[in-house]
Amino acid sequence: MRFDIITIFPESLGGYFNSSILGRAQKDKKIKINLHNLRDFAEDKHKKTDDKSFGGGPGMVIKIEPIALAIGSILKSKVKSQKSKVIVFSPSGKQFTQKMAKDWAKKYNSIILICGRYEGIDARVKKILNAEEISIGPYILTGGELPAAVVADAVARHIPSVLGKEESLEEKRGISGFPVYTKPEVFEFKGKKYSAPKVLLSGHHIKIKNWRKKHSNVSGFDCKKIKSV
Repeated sequence: MRFDIITIFPESLGGYFNSSILGRAQKDKKIKINLHNLRDFAEDKHKKTDDKSFGGGPGMVIKIEPIALAIGSILKSKVKSQKSKVIVFSPSGKQFTQKMAKDWAKKYNSIILICGRYEGIDARVKKILNAEEISIGPYILTGGELPAAVVADAVARHIPSVLGKEESLEEKRGISGFPVYTKPEVFEFKGKKYSAPKVLLSGHHIKIKNWRKKHSNVSGFDCKKIKSV
């Protein structure tokens, strides 16, 4: 799976993608994450990527020209057989879900993520590129970089061998969101003792499974029950 992320702040994402599971997945060539600086595709001498909005308003809008050039450069470097999906982020976009992440991991081998800033992206980008508008939650952020990281992370988890063990996927376990504990068995803080549930120390696998199911926030991993984060 290849992820191409177009942003004016690529440095804000490099650390996250190059560490932990996603960093290892890139080294093992399970996924490839390319960060494209939109300013590199601005044609004026000031490398300007935004301009005033038609109709007035206090904020600036990301221009269409550098985005079109960036997409053209990405498409030229892609393998022709790769099936791509283009995403733009907007508070009014379709709510991103676990099911979408799983489906995209199966259906596509290339995802292009366009990160907006300020008042957003020229609306013609969506139409020209046949892009899908996505929102990761019912709130507004200062830019599309965090949503891009969320989507790339969620989709990458469904690429075979990225997590190391297939059982790490919540769908394989059938339950998720239950409380977890580790050593010490009893932790004392400000004179009060906090103990791990005895059932988890019992070694009784059926009782443990039933306890986890009872305390799971998402039984059977029903995406309709998942709350936005």
